[in-house]
Amino acid sequence: MIVAGRPDAEAFAPFGALIDAPARAGERAMYGDWLVPVPGLALQFHLNRVARATLPLVLEQVERHPHAAQVFLPVGVSRYLVTVMPSDDGGAPAPDRSLSFLLPGTTGVVYRPGAWHAGITALDSDASFAVLMWRGAADDDVFAPIAPLMLHVVPAAHTGTDR
Repeated sequence: MIVAGRPDAEAFAPFGALIDAPARAGERAMYGDWLVPVPGLALQFHLNRVARATLPLVLEQVERHPHAAQVFLPVGVSRYLVTVMPSDDGGAPAPDRSLSFLLPGTTGVVYRPGAWHAGITALDSDASFAVLMWRGAADDDVFAPIAPLMLHVVPAAHTGTDR
């Protein structure tokens, strides 16, 4: 079982970065280094529609993208979950070391190339995400089954979130 925690940029850093808006008008938060061109691949930009999940949720598959980072920017989203895990010594996902984060719809994520992650989990209602990623290789998306992993969210009073 894994319990989703508050956004934590430091804990998420081995898997990517949390994308937050600048604090003041006129400032820019730069994330372009995550989208460095990948030879032989083309930059793709699309919108995903994700159905609202019912919790607790059982995860049985994760994915990774070995060639490029993958950016998700919420569009009209209330809250959502991201679940990540490191690789074991053989490169397979290590679900026993999973982390899950409850994110507000004002925070995006970028996954590092090769980072194992579950699909975005929309809460409260169906949700849309703008996605940017370099694509074009036969193995852009690598999926792996995992032993069932139960995902829970602690009530807001215990996570420190505002929802």
